[in-house]
Amino acid sequence: MKSLFKTVALITVFSFLTRVSGFIFRIILSRVVGAEGLGLYQVASSVFMVLLTVISSGIPLIISRMSASFSAKKDKDGSLISAALIYTLTLSIILCLIVLLFRSLFSALFTEQRCYEILLILLPSLIFSSVYSVFRGALWGRGNYFALCVSEFYEQVVRIVIGVLLISVSFSSIENALSLGWSITIACLLSMIFVMLLFFYYGGSLKKPKKEYLKPLVKQSTPITLMRVAGSFIQPLIALIVPARLMAIGYTSAQALSLYGVAVGMTLPLIYVPTTIIGSLSTALIPDISRAVAQNDQSHIETRITSSMSFALLISALFVPIFLGMGEHAGLFLYDNLLSGTLLQSASWVLLPLGLTNISSALLNSLGYESKSFINFLVGAVAMFIALWILPSLVGINAIIWAMGINYTITAILNIYLLKRKTKANFVVFKPLLKIILLTIPVSALTAFVVSLCDYIFPLFITLVIGGVTSVTSFVLLAGVANLIDIKAFIISAKQRLKPNKRKIKAS
Repeated sequence: MKSLFKTVALITVFSFLTRVSGFIFRIILSRVVGAEGLGLYQVASSVFMVLLTVISSGIPLIISRMSASFSAKKDKDGSLISAALIYTLTLSIILCLIVLLFRSLFSALFTEQRCYEILLILLPSLIFSSVYSVFRGALWGRGNYFALCVSEFYEQVVRIVIGVLLISVSFSSIENALSLGWSITIACLLSMIFVMLLFFYYGGSLKKPKKEYLKPLVKQSTPITLMRVAGSFIQPLIALIVPARLMAIGYTSAQALSLYGVAVGMTLPLIYVPTTIIGSLSTALIPDISRAVAQNDQSHIETRITSSMSFALLISALFVPIFLGMGEHAGLFLYDNLLSGTLLQSASWVLLPLGLTNISSALLNSLGYESKSFINFLVGAVAMFIALWILPSLVGINAIIWAMGINYTITAILNIYLLKRKTKANFVVFKPLLKIILLTIPVSALTAFVVSLCDYIFPLFITLVIGGVTSVTSFVLLAGVANLIDIKAFIISAKQRLKPNKRKIKAS
């Protein structure tokens, strides 16, 4: 368990660094490239990302799971990696040919012809990413998380460095947009080379591919790929439905788009903050549980399911009082927008089903139930779109929040039921969930009270810091009282780690 949480911490730190560097790069782009150039690139990139999802979503996950099984059985995965390379390279070349042969169709997708030129520059990235995703999946399956994290961070850094070198304020918008496309392609090439070197450096090898690996690879990766591709189309559909439904109840086009922009552009990114940590756990779980499945270690599987569910719930619940107790202040500080903060307060409850959905989906994928997980995803998505059509007339822009909550609640319930039925694991979700909900009420009230007092004394930033510390501290203490967190065990563990240091000091 300790090694698992060390892995989660490692992945979380690198994920944070990658996201922060990407955020800084976006600020640079907005200032140097300009709105028009950035818009051209984003339009072309939106189509490219759908193609990239086909290559790099399901494949690495399944390779990691299969590679972990090989590792558990002390077998070599060289033939698997070779077969996967042939499959992904073939698939990427087919996608490139589709874009080239159906030029008129793809050109019609863009209102600006220059977007197609950017897409052509990005196409080689598909081939480079197809190779990258296979070797990345192999490192993942072997549990080499340091190499996995370093490769992802390296790709981000290279992309930023090359982007900064290629773009310039003296260039036109289209020149900068084309330069951004080249920066992605060059970064993907260098990342492919880097991850290949890591693979062979850590003892990886390639062998003659075996056809017997191709069928399970395609069969198991396809549902995950379809789920990710479908997910990439969900946001554009929401962007069409919500403003239209708001206009149908009396809002002007400008008002509807403004409300949608506040909800999706300002509020929802904050709702997904806890998923960074939960996503790190998901990354660590897949090889771990896959090895347990290969060894038929039912006890280990049950332990991982129970601890992962508890961890996801606690991390999600930790943010609920923060958002609920000082959401308006956060909206004002980050965006100078009170509505975004109000929506953040309304959406705080969504964190709990969102966390359960994320971790349960990862567990199902680890156990080989990706097809059934995809069905649960579709059921939740259908319920969400029905809610998006009906609810705007009742709750306005809050329909997005309620629709998301309905989606994640349904999906989480279906996933948990499926986990219980397939694994026969004896884990409990409802009782700790009820305890957590009860804990968030007094913690949220205390946070709101402290923040309201600080308003009269401190600047907004200091108020947020004090409110955040109050919320986290009170939640952890109450969770310890409710036996949701073993604080004593944590203190004992910390003391034991300090003892060797004290001995070294005395010896010196």
